[in-house]
Amino acid sequence: MNMNQVSEYVETDPTGRYGRFEEVLGRGAMKTVYKAIDEKLGIEVAWSQVKLKEVLRSSVDLQRLYSEVHLLSTLNHKSIIRFYTSWIDVDSHNLNFITELFTSGTLRQYKNKYLRIDIRAIKSWARQILEGLVYLHEHDPPVIHRDLKCDNIFVNGHLGQVKIGDLGLARMLRDRHSAHSILGTPEFMAPELFEGNYNELIDVYSFGMCFLEMVTSEFPYSECNSPVHIYKKVSS
Repeated sequence: MNMNQVSEYVETDPTGRYGRFEEVLGRGAMKTVYKAIDEKLGIEVAWSQVKLKEVLRSSVDLQRLYSEVHLLSTLNHKSIIRFYTSWIDVDSHNLNFITELFTSGTLRQYKNKYLRIDIRAIKSWARQILEGLVYLHEHDPPVIHRDLKCDNIFVNGHLGQVKIGDLGLARMLRDRHSAHSILGTPEFMAPELFEGNYNELIDVYSFGMCFLEMVTSEFPYSECNSPVHIYKKVSS
């Protein structure tokens, strides 16, 4: 193995502290996540990159993106993915931000890889997720994740540690009233989310769906073939 090739950076951040590798850790609707390193601390980190031209179809999209980054920078809890820094590359029109790296992937990937997980471990994961939700919901103003699912919960398998991430759909309530937009994954959405009138308690419902998947290793409502079918089930 050529160690020079392994350590070669594709790019660095403006300060030179973080170096990004070519290795892709994951892809989402709005961003690609790469492996990177923090030279100052000597630790591996996750480098998320959003191509602004592809996602900014409206001012609402831009505001949602900035809200995610600002939100991440204000959160500090052991059950929430840690945020380090962010910047915009004006030449490539990319938004970049650095977060802590979880080596074992998402909770869904981890559970599918290791089928015989003891219920005590599942209870520990559940407790950590709930502690994160309590923190988000007690934030002032409260934070609604709105897309909590096992794909958005990340695992450090060697520590038995899980953290809530992917707050791209999370939204701080500017007041104590309900939010009014429909975003999320239908199988994990509370009935009131379909109706577009909800508050932070919808995350508790989504947690219940996560727990169901953790225990059964089955995706909720897999028998349904459309969001309408799911809505009929959850609202009946």
